[in-house]
Amino acid sequence: MKLQRWIQSVKNQIALIVGILIAAAYGWQWLGGVPIVMRGLLLVASILGIAPIFVQAYQALKVKVISIDLLVTIAVIGAFIIGEFNESAIVTFLFLFGSYLEQRTLRKTRESIRSLSEMAPQTAQVLNVDGTITEVAVDEVTIGAQILVKAGAQVPVDGQVTRGRAYVNEASITGEAQLVAKEIGDAVYSGTLVDNGTLTVMAAKVGDDTTFAQIVELVEEAQDSKSSAEKFIDRFATYYTPAVLGLAVIIGLMTHDFKLAITILVLGCPGALVIGAPVSIVAGIGNGAKNGVLIKGGEVVNTMAGIDTVVFDKTGTLTKGDTAVSHVKFYTPAQREVLARTAAVEAQSDHPLGKAISRYAGEQGLHDLPTVTHIETLKGLGVQAVIDGQTIRVGRAKLMTDAGLQLTDEQAATVTKNQIAGQSTVLVAVEQQIVLIIGIADTVKPEAKTAIASLKKNGIKQLVMLTGDNEQAANAIAHEVGITEFHANLLPAEKVDFIQDYQAQGQKVAFIGDGINDSPALALANIGIAMGSGTDVAIETSDIVLMRSTLSEVVYADYLAKATARNTVQNIVIAVGTVVLLLLGLILGYVQMASGMFVHEISILAVIFNAMRLMRFKIR
Repeated sequence: MKLQRWIQSVKNQIALIVGILIAAAYGWQWLGGVPIVMRGLLLVASILGIAPIFVQAYQALKVKVISIDLLVTIAVIGAFIIGEFNESAIVTFLFLFGSYLEQRTLRKTRESIRSLSEMAPQTAQVLNVDGTITEVAVDEVTIGAQILVKAGAQVPVDGQVTRGRAYVNEASITGEAQLVAKEIGDAVYSGTLVDNGTLTVMAAKVGDDTTFAQIVELVEEAQDSKSSAEKFIDRFATYYTPAVLGLAVIIGLMTHDFKLAITILVLGCPGALVIGAPVSIVAGIGNGAKNGVLIKGGEVVNTMAGIDTVVFDKTGTLTKGDTAVSHVKFYTPAQREVLARTAAVEAQSDHPLGKAISRYAGEQGLHDLPTVTHIETLKGLGVQAVIDGQTIRVGRAKLMTDAGLQLTDEQAATVTKNQIAGQSTVLVAVEQQIVLIIGIADTVKPEAKTAIASLKKNGIKQLVMLTGDNEQAANAIAHEVGITEFHANLLPAEKVDFIQDYQAQGQKVAFIGDGINDSPALALANIGIAMGSGTDVAIETSDIVLMRSTLSEVVYADYLAKATARNTVQNIVIAVGTVVLLLLGLILGYVQMASGMFVHEISILAVIFNAMRLMRFKIR
């Protein structure tokens, strides 16, 4: 067992030695040396070369798998028997060299992920209660600890800035090297780099729970997963290898030509077919990770390539989600008290509309907010809470009507006016009285219109927007970005119904969202795409994560998936075509073992280099 492991560990060195021995043998022949020395050098090269191949074949047989290595082993042994040491030496060298190139290519495609892993911070500067600083290992940091991060240092945890101001390079998370200003209240992520300034960060996620660690794990798992094409090829190889063995035996018995039978074994090896699809998938996923598009597996790549319908959520997806209060109408004299209570309720929410209200209250000088003693989120409707024994409802008009509250004519007119202006409308009720109506405006992401046009150009047939917002606001956004089909005033379950309807019509649907309420739709769609700025639930439910949360990344994911799928098909065609041509050439007498094996290894190089093109893929 130790010998087998050692032989495998020095396989590349063995390939180099075999190559040198072959070169030396033919150099000796060219110099006119005695033939026995050349044959001796080739014999040694063959024995050395077959050792790692035989070990791999033996290990596969132990688990009842007839592998390609077995074909090569039998072929080389046959070449020994008939005294063709030059053939056996060249076959083993080319096979080992092809294996080396495959390993090198796969390793190169993972470099972006490995470099991320190497960038992971190892220690943290923890601020103690007495003001002293203790340096501890990252794994020993506890949630809630205060971490000091100086200029030039990495943020060791996910957390929130509690003191200081700095510019942070978030390239390790978003793939974008531009500096982002961070101040009190802003979120920061493990692995990002403080360019200038000093921050104190309260740890919220540590160790393997950080965004950085999850990105690395996600991409590593994705690159190890198999696509449907790879699974098919695995099944194909399982039956193909015994078939080639059987064919060689039959041909040998019928023709009594042992060399021909051995040559069939060598040329029938589907090496390029077996490595073609995995190399393409790994290269495609690696390219996506480098460009901020995290694809969770080979199957996702193939499914994404077949998408014909893309469904968008609105807030935080097509729009910035960076909303601002644009209109306020009170129906009570206690205006500041009502606004303070509303802000206290919305302070418990991560929803963009809630953040806009909280910011507005802060701008009005309301910082000392009342205590919320009970809160309940009603999906798609709003929030119900208790403050000072009174029930506060904040949300859509339907939340009010469901609670038995009726809007006056004036209030209904205010809601309608806001909606016509394309504003989201939030109503606030204390007990059974509507006391405040807030109009909130959102802005379309600058790249949205171009992204929609690019998706259409790349073959997406149907683009749809589903939103819980009102009809007027939805219409305004859809018209601005170039989407002709939209549906408004939807609850999460109703979004799911629409996706099911599209799928029932035979459409392959990708859904793009960012909130907790998007999770059911993300899970149901053929492909769920989550904005990296969205909730953990949405990101975990999705198949693809857009780390910079831009629609340009949706376009990139679409183009990359299609390019990877095409590349996989090209590799399969190259591999199968080569085997067919070699066997035909063998039957017609144009191909011999050495020349055939050379062409066979060239086909392996061809699929590897073809897959490597994906590592440099960019949208033209």
